[in-house]
Amino acid sequence: MSIGDTLAEARRQAGLTITQVSQQTRIRESIVRAIEQGDFSPCGGHFYARGHIRSIAEVVGVDPVPLIREYDEEHPPGSMRASQIFEPATPIRIREPRNFHLGRVLAVALLAVIGFGAYHVVSTRGTHNSATPTATVRPVATAKPKVTTKPVTHKAAVPKNEAVITLTATSDCWVGFDSPTGQSLSQVTIPAGQTMTWHEKHSVAMVIGNPPGVKLTVNGKSQQMQPGKVVTLNINPSSKTPVTVG
Repeated sequence: MSIGDTLAEARRQAGLTITQVSQQTRIRESIVRAIEQGDFSPCGGHFYARGHIRSIAEVVGVDPVPLIREYDEEHPPGSMRASQIFEPATPIRIREPRNFHLGRVLAVALLAVIGFGAYHVVSTRGTHNSATPTATVRPVATAKPKVTTKPVTHKAAVPKNEAVITLTATSDCWVGFDSPTGQSLSQVTIPAGQTMTWHEKHSVAMVIGNPPGVKLTVNGKSQQMQPGKVVTLNINPSSKTPVTVG
């Protein structure tokens, strides 16, 4: 019995419809139906196909391990380079902190030197004049320059029409990005404790395996993860609501 036949028979025995399986796994009905018919091309790659088989199998109550093993035997790896799997959809850009203005530092130092020189000159004159009995020495107050520095705070501004996505894995998970036409752009496995950041300027579909095990922010706003084995988020940087659930 093929993988699709096994999943379809288990679904019927569990009394579930394709719609119910789709709702519980967050996998589109068309993909569930195609997998049951033995067609894995809508999955978008071996990485997604294995994740979908595992999610469907757990919902319908069958062991996913032998099914994934059978899939690997029928679809040997090699169609995707490792560099494509372990790199984000777009390069991660690290912003360098802004340096403190050098001009202000030089101005403060110059004022301090001038003040010290004026005080030294006045003190020296006072000492020489005190040797003459008729001389009256009056203390001269030297005003020290007041330097007022206000803390400069810089708010991290999000570039216009760009979505900054930051994901921290609290448990092992996997993440993939698809184009609006369904083409797989990148796939990555993230171990627990690791944080990754993506900068997206174009609309993408972000697919997350094991969503309860991640903390996700888009443009600094925390995203509430939906329960389930797989969740799809539509990222549209040019929209007023850049994140929608697929």
